[in-house]
Amino acid sequence: MTNFDVFLAHNSLDKPEVRAIAEELKRHNLKPWLDEDQILGGDRILQAIFHGILQSKAGALFISLNGLGNFQESIELDTVIQSFLEKHKSQNFRVIPVLLPGISDVPDTLWYLRQWRWIKFTHLNDEAALQDLIRSIRGRKPNAQEPSIIKILDSPFIIQPQPPQNALELLNSHLGVQPNISAIEAVEHLKPYLDTQPQPTQTDDLASEKGIDYTRLRDLLVAQEWEQADEETYQVMIKVLGKNKGHIFTVEEMKSFPCTDLHTIDNLWVKHSAGHFGFSIQQKIYLSVGDPLDGDFYQDIWRKFGDKIGWRVNEIWICGCDEDEEINFDISSPEGHLPVVSGKLEGKVIIIFSRIDSY
Repeated sequence: MTNFDVFLAHNSLDKPEVRAIAEELKRHNLKPWLDEDQILGGDRILQAIFHGILQSKAGALFISLNGLGNFQESIELDTVIQSFLEKHKSQNFRVIPVLLPGISDVPDTLWYLRQWRWIKFTHLNDEAALQDLIRSIRGRKPNAQEPSIIKILDSPFIIQPQPPQNALELLNSHLGVQPNISAIEAVEHLKPYLDTQPQPTQTDDLASEKGIDYTRLRDLLVAQEWEQADEETYQVMIKVLGKNKGHIFTVEEMKSFPCTDLHTIDNLWVKHSAGHFGFSIQQKIYLSVGDPLDGDFYQDIWRKFGDKIGWRVNEIWICGCDEDEEINFDISSPEGHLPVVSGKLEGKVIIIFSRIDSY
């Protein structure tokens, strides 16, 4: 269920400006998601951010002279964009770039944000920009017949064009309300990017002691192709051990599985699910149901663990079979539901859990 009108993603250095805009949005009966209001002491930050985005109808990305900030760039920005792409199919998630005072255009490093019309604040009390933001958050009414009219500071009233049919019309419709470059010039400038999708960030650590290439796993996780990513996780793990598909993992192999590779696999799952999936997430839940991680396998605790993460439903295991037909390969599944490869290891997975704190 959607509980927020807009998720406010921003650099922490811009908190005073974003807080002031959030208060104005509240004054106009909108409900913004702002981290300082929604993340309490003891909350898991990544999880809170992820759920905030899921519960929001739109995402406002604030850009300023301070840049995105490392925290926002690695977590909030990626997650907002991924959530938009996931929700774009049903047209119910709008991404709104917002330029704070001092910024006149979307930076070249964020060229892919230029596909969406941005809103520019020339000063903090910019009433025209605020009203534009409010209208954008609320969205166009489905039964609206008249074209919308948008007022831009120091510019005449401009009729918002109908949805563009091609790249040139897209740029004309976008630049028509922000005339800082001609459409023809923009086409030439952006030609290398017009037919490409945003690429995953290259900041992921893909280290391997065995020379394994984790690029495909990373790309599948960025694209939220959870089922394929789960299968790829199994494939890279058997490659690390020098085994063939279909072979089982032994206890000794799990004890000697390279920490570097285990760390890489886990980090990729945790990062690109915003803390929802991964071995370390499963380990946390496993500890919460009472396992001391003393090296022994406790069947009753394993059952509680399965119940907690959705691998066991009505006392029937749906994970660990040859065909995991009932596994929910979706971000809406319970925390720790993926990767399923852990379930196929059954008792041997506690060896992985016991080694997580060592890397």
